[in-house]
Amino acid sequence: MFTLQFTIPGPPIGKGRPRFSSVGGRPRSYTPAVTRDYESLIAARAAEAMAGREPLQTPLTVYIYASMSIPLSWSKAKRQAALDGDIYPARPDVDNIAKTVLDGMNGVIYEDDAQVTYLKVSKKYAEEGMVTVWLSENLK
Repeated sequence: MFTLQFTIPGPPIGKGRPRFSSVGGRPRSYTPAVTRDYESLIAARAAEAMAGREPLQTPLTVYIYASMSIPLSWSKAKRQAALDGDIYPARPDVDNIAKTVLDGMNGVIYEDDAQVTYLKVSKKYAEEGMVTVWLSENLK
């Protein structure tokens, strides 16, 4: 069974909504630059973890652990409450974090994110922001 784990440094970024504009009177949509850049970072980290292997073509299980850094302005008591799990982060939404991470792994770890048959996403406060991804092939 194939398993893989890698970390994406920095604060988790949720998938941004598509933006719309017009060029020469024709409407077009595009992904915001922040989302594009973050997906590129995910793809780079995923490629390092794959170490030259071809993208998988099997059903997969994915766990995404998003750690949000605690705001510096918070008191020591509030910081400790966040580290103890008494306060949870509100933004970004877990579904938007998942979408960004899954899209960033497309074509690198797997052919298409439709191969993900089980997904668990969690977010919490931590000393530093990062996303840890754990992935495995499904057992029969």
